[in-house]
Amino acid sequence: MRMLVMLLMAAVGAAQAAENSYPTRPVRLLVSHAPGGPTDIMARIVAQGLTHALDRQVVVDNRPGAGGNIGTALVARAAPDGYTVLCNSSAFAVNVTLFRKPGYDPKDFVPIINGGVIPNLLFAHPSLAANNLQELIKLAKSKKLSYASSGIGTTPHLTAERLLRTMAGVDITHIPYNGAALAAAAVMAGEPLVGTAAVTAPAPLIRAGKLKGIAVTSPQRTPALPDVATVAESGFPGYEDYTWIAFFAPRGTPKAIVDKLNAEITTTLQTPAVKEKLGTLGFEFFPNTAAQFADYLQKEVVKWGKVVKDSGARVD
Repeated sequence: MRMLVMLLMAAVGAAQAAENSYPTRPVRLLVSHAPGGPTDIMARIVAQGLTHALDRQVVVDNRPGAGGNIGTALVARAAPDGYTVLCNSSAFAVNVTLFRKPGYDPKDFVPIINGGVIPNLLFAHPSLAANNLQELIKLAKSKKLSYASSGIGTTPHLTAERLLRTMAGVDITHIPYNGAALAAAAVMAGEPLVGTAAVTAPAPLIRAGKLKGIAVTSPQRTPALPDVATVAESGFPGYEDYTWIAFFAPRGTPKAIVDKLNAEITTTLQTPAVKEKLGTLGFEFFPNTAAQFADYLQKEVVKWGKVVKDSGARVD
């Protein structure tokens, strides 16, 4: 019995030593969405900050597909040692309802931190004969339109379904792309003429005159596109939706490691240069603990589950 106690104490001591010395090798930051979109942008900014703060290389590994499920499922099966971290969007909360078999359960993860929120945006090719949301709805009721999204199950996809199909009664065809950058590029090429994504990817193209903004889903206009009206201003009072980008670790990851990552990511995101850069892209960051994010995540799973059920959206 005494030997067993000693062995257990030794094991606990070894685990604590490993946590205190973390990390001792490179960390893989697996991104569940394609390069160029808001999730990838956030991940690369955080990876650079963590590499400096932890004195170990943080390697970004994009694993897009199935609305983010492929990469998410990979991290769910990873060792809970802090060396594999997930960066995912709010699709994490959506897909557990949208897909019958998403390949993961939110309980497979420990939430680390919500890295920021971004309003979603309806945008269009400059040639579209509609310059605001009401004109778009009127046009879509008179002719068949399609819209590009940043992927099945992303909140921009569900924003369009909820707003255009459920609330406005528009019959419009959804064309999913593998990431916000590809969706914006497709609309810029005129195939199709309408798109939806988080503000980040289309904002520079709108400022350059290559796309035009139709409506943004934040309650106030975003500083990234101050000339684009909100959905609430455009005939849908109280309407509000966001995409968020967050970080997760596999279930069982020690609290000390989770707290360390939370603290270092917070420091990175509050750096003046990073805040300015993310602000121009439409991000807002509000410092939050792992426990606070876990509570927020639970509410988001419920909220988006209802949107999925109300819209009738399913992908399998």
